[in-house]
Amino acid sequence: MKDKTIDYVLRTTWLAVNKMYNDEAAKFETTMATGFTLLSIDPEKGTPSTSLGPKMGMEATSLSRILKTMETRGLIERKPNPDDGRGVLIHLTPFGKEKRELSKDRVLTFNEAVKKHVSPEKMANFYEVAETINDLISNKKIFNQNERS
Repeated sequence: MKDKTIDYVLRTTWLAVNKMYNDEAAKFETTMATGFTLLSIDPEKGTPSTSLGPKMGMEATSLSRILKTMETRGLIERKPNPDDGRGVLIHLTPFGKEKRELSKDRVLTFNEAVKKHVSPEKMANFYEVAETINDLISNKKIFNQNERS
């Protein structure tokens, strides 16, 4: 992997992880996106629909489709937000909580498998590098927004 670019390694690794989770989710007639959404919803208090997209790093239109499918499947229900009459809280149904636990188990299984094969020092380095990349991107330190091509 010596001559590969950072973005290539990130992309191909993420595609492999994505495929692995989707293959696993298919066994339960669902998708990785649904599992990720289940894990992003507070199982006790629910989550405001407006904060779910940013929390997951998704566009509203993509999230809207996922939520509609999840509601149709009986995984979630929408309830008025008691703190904001205009808002909606997304709550997990009992079936949604059950599926959330399956998703959580799969994520923890993946984490444990990786940690068995990677030293704590390398894991710390991995998280440090990922944090640096995220910082560089979020603070626009790579490409200046005012640059013209």
